[in-house]
Parts: sequence; C-alpha cells; structure tokens
Amino acid sequence: METQQSKAMKEDSTTKEKAAVDAELAKAIMARCFHPSLIGPEAWEGYVFSDLEIRIKESTDLYGAVLWPSAMVLCHFLESNRDKYNLTDKNVIELGAGTGLVSIVSSLLGAKVTSTDLPDVLGNLKYNVMRNTKDRCKYIPLVTELIWGQEVEQRFPRATHCFDYILAADVVYAHPYLEELMDAFDHLCQENTQILWAMRFRLDPENSFVDRFRQRFHLEELYDLPTLSIKLYRAWRKDKRTQDQGEAAA
Repeated sequence: METQQSKAMKEDSTTKEKAAVDAELAKAIMARCFHPSLIGPEAWEGYVFSDLEIRIKESTDLYGAVLWPSAMVLCHFLESNRDKYNLTDKNVIELGAGTGLVSIVSSLLGAKVTSTDLPDVLGNLKYNVMRNTKDRCKYIPLVTELIWGQEVEQRFPRATHCFDYILAADVVYAHPYLEELMDAFDHLCQENTQILWAMRFRLDPENSFVDRFRQRFHLEELYDLPTLSIKLYRAWRKDKRTQDQGEAAA
C-alpha cells in the first residue's frame, strides 16, 4: 500500500517536472524574439516564425500597439502544431490584433486572415501586417476596424462570414468592454468554429471572465505557463440546448 510519504514524494516530483517543462517551453517561446544589432531610424523588434524574420513596429503611446508575450505564445503554438491545427486555406479572424504578429504568422501559415482592432491602432497594425506579408503569403490579409459591441453583426453577418478559427491574444484585462468582447466571440463563433485564445492572468476580471466564458463555450487548456502567467485555451461553442441549461442553472 502506498504511504502518505510516497504519495507526497510523487506529487512533488510531478510538480517539479511540470515546472521544468513550463520553464523550457517559456524559454523556447521567448527565444523567438530578437533585437536589431544596430539602432536605425525606425525602432522595431524582430521575431522568427516559419523560418522568416518578422519586424514589428510598436507604438509605445498606444496600449494596443505594444506586443505582449501572449501573442508569442499563440504564434509558437500555431507553428508547432500546424499538423493538428492546419491553417492552410482556412478563414481566420483575429480580435484585438494589436501590432499584428498573430495575424502575420497565421498568414505565413496559409490562412485567409481578417485582422481587426480599434481605429486608433489600425494604421500601425496595417503597416506591420502589409510589411511582413507582402510577396510571402498565398492570401493578402484584410486589416479592418472592429469595435466590440458596435455593428459586429452588420460588419460580419453570420450568413456570409463563416470563420474556421477565431484567434485572440491578451484581449482580456481590466478594460470596460468585457461583455462586448464576450458578445463578439459569441456572434463570430459558429458551429464549426474553433477559438484559440492566449491570456495573461493579472487580476480578478480575467478569472471571472473565464468563468462566464465557460457558460457559453466548451473550454480546453492547451498550455499553462506559470513562468509567463499565461494560459492558452481552445474553445468551441456549446449546442443551444446545453447552453440554455447552463444559463438556467446559473
């Protein structure tokens, strides 16, 4: 019979193994980033995905125009799991695309990408996306404005806009539009759509959003990276009957 001490030792060993795997994966992801050896007239950060150098221009005066590690986590996952999550010829939309890294990598992996964000970051987003995808991709990405809660249904009617994947990195934090974001996920995610969503945990709003998200969607954890305080989820919508039962129970 297994003793309490042996159980504790096994649990401690498992915890250490998980921590080592987490640290190694986090190290591999962060190694994707490099800085220019010489300072030129334009500040940029470099990333390597699909064996290509990607140059990202940030705009430090705009919160949404700075690249956060969650985007690198999602890009690493997409490239490392391209057999299972094959983006070739798939319709993909990114919410809150920011500096555009996820949209760029998705395009390099063969997707038909719609890259969306707020009007004030659209100029920088379009610059990065076009600069890094020109003559490199099968499909030219579409960069367009999307304000959650405003005209999502009119801009992306479900009858004509069916997405295979919804991608999102660091769209959940302490901003006042979490309900609008939830509704955008709900509208864009159809029966055969998969959501791949990387999220950095900071404060309570993130945790409560995940709880509410589970009421509408099935949620699977793909990565848990305590070193970076980031989790990566896959989600898909519940059927209507299951969703109604969950809402009634809540």
